[in-house]
Amino acid sequence: MDENEKQKLIDELLSRGVAEVIDREHLRHRLVSGETLRIKLGIDPTSPNIHLGRSVTLLKLRDFQALGHTIVFIVGDFTGQIGDTSDKESERPMLSREMVRENMATYAEQAGKILDMTRVEIHANSTWLSKLTFSDIGKEADAFSVAEFIARENIRKRLDAGKRVSLREMLYPLMQGHDSVEVSADVEIGGTDQRFNLLAGRKLQEHAGSEPQDILMTNLIPGTDGRKMSSSWGNTINLLDPPRDMFGKVMSVPDTLVETYFIHCTRVPREEVSLVLRSENPRDAKLRLGREIVAIYHGVEAAGDAEDAFVSLFSKREVPRDLREVTISEGKSLLDFLVEQDFANSRAEARRKIEQGGVEINGEKILDRDFVLTSRENLAIIHCGKKDFVKIHIL
Repeated sequence: MDENEKQKLIDELLSRGVAEVIDREHLRHRLVSGETLRIKLGIDPTSPNIHLGRSVTLLKLRDFQALGHTIVFIVGDFTGQIGDTSDKESERPMLSREMVRENMATYAEQAGKILDMTRVEIHANSTWLSKLTFSDIGKEADAFSVAEFIARENIRKRLDAGKRVSLREMLYPLMQGHDSVEVSADVEIGGTDQRFNLLAGRKLQEHAGSEPQDILMTNLIPGTDGRKMSSSWGNTINLLDPPRDMFGKVMSVPDTLVETYFIHCTRVPREEVSLVLRSENPRDAKLRLGREIVAIYHGVEAAGDAEDAFVSLFSKREVPRDLREVTISEGKSLLDFLVEQDFANSRAEARRKIEQGGVEINGEKILDRDFVLTSRENLAIIHCGKKDFVKIHIL
């Protein structure tokens, strides 16, 4: 690429969806110089699904990859057991090794929907963190004060409210920072909720006699209910969601978030995003957003099919805009749900409706009478009968 194109890509890299860069001028100089940098991102497998909120940093990695830099993808199988409470209002429980291993089974595959994984270094941080001794941890812990840790906003709120803060939580930033030392990161990417942990990497690299990494922090995007996208709240759009489910979830996002999703979750040029938002009505803009997002993970053809199915469901079936919404627990059988929501008078009647093709989820007939509603169906629209529709939220 020529210098003008390269400069444009660098400017976009350092601004699109970016909340803060430390040290911006230092990083810009290194990017312009043509130096090949090692760009680090760590994700803890606290859930089997990588969701759209995580795609913000993964897309940023792809931007670095397009400029020829080395991507270092760390699956936090060790830190995932310990638990990061950077974005939590209460202590995160420890996960078992088995649960973490199960959750991380498809992480590389999911990241591969965005990145060229043949050009990515993949590490599990248990490789080095499990070998640290008390002496090692003590030396690194000496680089931080307790005051620095408890000054963090979410920790201060919990302490002020009289909530418990465990010593385990104080060790988490050391572990994430140690990852940067081990992989010799030049740049680490993370959300704004990771600020303290990202800075820990700089401090521990200096402590180890290395040049401190630069930091690029991205904005956090709200989930489908307007709160921060989080697996624990069930308001996520997952990278492995089937095309029609993914499209339906995008269409359920509040209109006020369409621009945010365009900027952070797609690479539609910002000038074009502005034109779309100015020239199209909110529904058409959101349909375009749905197509763009589904196309990233499932291809253009699947995106078109998902849009057609959605439009058909809402236009031809006349789904009410103020349709009833209910919240249920994951694992409920479809039979029980239909009875509880008065779609059927008994399980036998519900079974007949399913077997006769009278029940649809997001426009697809469900013929399995043993069907169980899981998080995959979160925010799905269930149709039973001629005019009976309901949107479900699954916890």
